[in-house]
Amino acid sequence: MTVRAILSLKGKDCVTIAPEATLAEAARLLSEKRIGAAVVIGPGQRVAGILSERDIVRALSKHAAGALAQTVASAMTREVVTCTADETIPSLMQRMTAGRFRHVPVVEHGRLAGIVSIGDVVKHRIEEVERESQALKEYIATA
Repeated sequence: MTVRAILSLKGKDCVTIAPEATLAEAARLLSEKRIGAAVVIGPGQRVAGILSERDIVRALSKHAAGALAQTVASAMTREVVTCTADETIPSLMQRMTAGRFRHVPVVEHGRLAGIVSIGDVVKHRIEEVERESQALKEYIATA
């Protein structure tokens, strides 16, 4: 199974934010959408960074309430780990676990094509294991 399978079920919608938005605006957006990260988009729908709850917390711990007036660009993660829709789910799970990050933008032809969270990956993997288990039970019952 590939990331494409996850995107086909959840859709390719992705919450994005501009680098010049404030951290207060970003926090509001994450809260309203009930998500943990937003992709920061540069010119041409290219991924410029990613802003997570962790990034906002780090900025707050360093600059207190004044951090909320800072721009997203000042706090975002610039070296974004991305994947393609053709990456296998086990490979992505391994990279997310090793890198200790929870959100991976999906990029196709250099442009944002979606986002996958660790929750999406785990949910898909659990469903896959349940299907395999059911298939084995059916095979045993008919043998």
